[in-house]
Amino acid sequence: MRQPAEPAIDTSPSPGDEVRTTTCYMCACRCGIKVWMDGGKVRYIQGNPAHPVNQGVICAKGASGIMQHYSPARLSKPLLRVGERGKGEFREIEWDEALRIATDWLAPIRERNPDELAFFTGRDQSQALTGWWAQQFGTINYAAHGGFCSVNMAAGGLYTLGGSFWEFGEPDWDHTQYLMLWGVAEDHDSNPIKLGLGKLKARGAKIVAVNPVRTGYGAIADEWIGIRPGTDGLFAFALVHELLRMDRIDLDYLVRYANAHWLVVRNPGGADDGLFARDVEGNVLCWAGDAQARADAVDISPAVVGEYTLADGRTAVPVFQLIAERYLDPQYSPDAVSERCGIPADTIRRIARELAQAAFDSNLVLPVAWTDAWGREHAQMVGRPVSMHAMRGISAHSNGFHTCRALHLLQLLLGAVDAPGSFRYQPPYPKPIPLPNRPGKARRADGTLDASPLGYVHGPEDLLVDDAGQPRRIDHAFSWAYPLSAHGMMHTLIRNAHAGDPYRIDTLLMFMANMSWNSAMNTRETMQWLTDRDDGGEYRIPRIIYSDAFASEMVAYADLVLPDTTYLERFDAISLLDRPISDADGAADAIRHPLFDPATQTGSDGQPRDVRGFQSVLLDLGARLGLPGMVHADGAPKYRDYADYIVRHERAPGVGLLAGWRGEDGTQHGKGAPNPEQLQRYIDNDGFWREEIPEHARYFKMANRGYLEWAQKLGFVGSTAPIVLQLYSEPLQKFRLAAQGHGAYQPPAEHRARVATYFDPLPIWYEPFESAQNGGRDRQDGDAGDRSGSRMAPTPLEGKGAGSSPAEAAAHSFPLHAITQRPMFMYHAWGSQNAWLRQITARNFMYMHPDTGARHGIADEDWITVTSHHGSITVQAKFASNVQPDTVWTWNAIGKRRRAWRLAKNAPEGDKGFLMNHLISDITPRGDYANADPVTGQAAWFDLRVSIRRAGDATDESQPQFAPLAFAEASEAPLRYGAAMRARRSTR
Repeated sequence: MRQPAEPAIDTSPSPGDEVRTTTCYMCACRCGIKVWMDGGKVRYIQGNPAHPVNQGVICAKGASGIMQHYSPARLSKPLLRVGERGKGEFREIEWDEALRIATDWLAPIRERNPDELAFFTGRDQSQALTGWWAQQFGTINYAAHGGFCSVNMAAGGLYTLGGSFWEFGEPDWDHTQYLMLWGVAEDHDSNPIKLGLGKLKARGAKIVAVNPVRTGYGAIADEWIGIRPGTDGLFAFALVHELLRMDRIDLDYLVRYANAHWLVVRNPGGADDGLFARDVEGNVLCWAGDAQARADAVDISPAVVGEYTLADGRTAVPVFQLIAERYLDPQYSPDAVSERCGIPADTIRRIARELAQAAFDSNLVLPVAWTDAWGREHAQMVGRPVSMHAMRGISAHSNGFHTCRALHLLQLLLGAVDAPGSFRYQPPYPKPIPLPNRPGKARRADGTLDASPLGYVHGPEDLLVDDAGQPRRIDHAFSWAYPLSAHGMMHTLIRNAHAGDPYRIDTLLMFMANMSWNSAMNTRETMQWLTDRDDGGEYRIPRIIYSDAFASEMVAYADLVLPDTTYLERFDAISLLDRPISDADGAADAIRHPLFDPATQTGSDGQPRDVRGFQSVLLDLGARLGLPGMVHADGAPKYRDYADYIVRHERAPGVGLLAGWRGEDGTQHGKGAPNPEQLQRYIDNDGFWREEIPEHARYFKMANRGYLEWAQKLGFVGSTAPIVLQLYSEPLQKFRLAAQGHGAYQPPAEHRARVATYFDPLPIWYEPFESAQNGGRDRQDGDAGDRSGSRMAPTPLEGKGAGSSPAEAAAHSFPLHAITQRPMFMYHAWGSQNAWLRQITARNFMYMHPDTGARHGIADEDWITVTSHHGSITVQAKFASNVQPDTVWTWNAIGKRRRAWRLAKNAPEGDKGFLMNHLISDITPRGDYANADPVTGQAAWFDLRVSIRRAGDATDESQPQFAPLAFAEASEAPLRYGAAMRARRSTR
């Protein structure tokens, strides 16, 4: 009997006929990917096991990069507006015309007043170029998206530790025994965190998630602390209170690496009150034995408590004395803060004990010899295996800067900064405190700024204000209202540009910033500001140039659209000068490189696309404008394109965008002459470069001689001097003194109380502004209590004690907190238009605890009206028990304007999806300041307070709704990909 023929089965099919490595762009993780191609099209994207960031792990976003590259929303040609701004009516033009128009608009501005150009970029990763371009153009009005994303996190850390959470540090995944995640959603740095959490789970380390919502990382945590939004700093202070009360702190660490022993002058009313005591040579002093001494002296035993008389007769106390005075106050006890935070007092006390036990009773020691910055040799590295990681959930509040500092204070008391098992710096951090680069203020003879438009303020003298103390920047960054706004304030840009405050701009140039939709507070009015006209019939914002790869909502508001490439069609530099991808054990950077020529990639209409990478376009514009550094002496362009710029541009001699394979022969790293073959070397090495830190230099980087010498060699720091961690921040006290009438630079009268209140050199907590000004119980600006004197008395928590009963909360006009989170499977608006990711979530709900629904007469899946002091939306409710009962929440950036992103006209994102942004005002309820942190100006997205009620039975779509954009009609057919490849393979 004949046996049946066996079918031919390929048991090891290849994903494609070619594979190339590059860097993902589907979130800020910047993982390494392997892109498989078949017949010139993307077949499959997988993680690159050789890449240091993700080690082969890939998430849903990264794998769906295929559908980003082939999105129907991709732009195909430059566009010139032909209809009313905001409708989305354009005609296609050629690049020569587009660049000529842009040059004709920008050249007179450069000649007349460069500040009339406002250049703001959104979620891009090339700020080393865009910031330099703005500096060469000469405008102070430049910023990236950090002002509405993470500047509280960055500034809070950089002014305290010389590094921070986010992309500047990470937990010691290999050694920590106790991890606290504060306000961490799943969208950011997700693959490294998932890898790290896997290590902790395998080892049995404890994970505690502090977040009003339990999703993602919190769902696998050993303990969830469902905190009330905006009270994280108060919770941290209660932990600090307990650690001090139990005397479970690392004083040796605080004296060796921080400024706990530095003497602070007590001279109430004097110009030196609250400043560090210094000798005649400017050296900071401490008290050792029975006399003053230099605080940086080696092998002394300085006092950390007490009051002392200096040689010049002044009185001074150590920083630690001020810490003890403040945080041992009963108002910070667990019992005092429990109800306000929504955390039982016994839980707070237990967490404090667990932190101390993990830090001090674990006896973690690494047998690694090292030498500190003062030359002392150590036979081993003593660990403190407590780690913390924090993100936007604590940062995006009007008290976020001080909350970030509160977490760093907690870490420092435990000795848990860059010790084995603790938070660890990632190169090129730590940096000197404060960073030496200050924001540019003046223009040179050639029209360029004297420094980058963004930087770090050291004192009032660095502000960008005029002789009357009024803002010079269109966003009011670096003004007396928001002095430490190191990332700028994109969220204030449109309102101020429309109002001409402090002056009218001529042109707004933006890149990847969806400011007419999900990146705007006060979305409806922002759209009106973009289209409003003056009495003469001219747009109040005369010209808008916008670059994006996709037909986003913001494209409709542009006068000229410059179509960008996708991330698989261009060069990018993931630079150490910008947002590093280093890990705690090594420095790293990377590139993207074109896998396709855009001209070979057809659009959704089947026609060839004529698009250019924005970075190359920017350099082309710079050359056409004759900007210094972008042209040769004869006026010819200095750089062929962005790839040429990456290789040949030097920020300082030997320092370029990429650190790997420098020098003419490619043998130098960190610093070295440009190497013409550098990009090819990166391509040959899977798109990245990494150099390991020597084993003896991997911890205590702020004071490890081996690390500081290694970092100086690579150009990360200017000297090998130790970086002293700042428990007490003198730059903040300088601002307070100015507000009290001291110094040559003082705030106008209207800002004095605000500056004196919030520029406290020790971390404070105060009620977020929206709560306080909508009937909350806590103080307003200027009601600072007795904190202006030299003793730095604790911040008062006014009202009936420190707690808030449920009855009191219910009586509030807006009793509920409302926040957004990004899902792990999407990132910003461009991810939520991705066809594959939309199959996971194509609409959002307003999630609430069932008890919350019952309290307000709402059933599961009812349509509800959600109201803030600013406006109302109608959305569908969904019950979920993974949320703190005083909080409602939703996924961010799901809701879309109809016809945007080339979605089908009946796409759920348009009629069921919604934005919380419509409820969020860009100014405080009182209307006197931006809805932002008073120190850094970061947008306070998560301060929102709302009320909820059941909507009418006839409701079946979200509100508000806006007229569909006039973009091309999207196909109603299912969007499929890969069928032709499968068919072709089956015939082989």
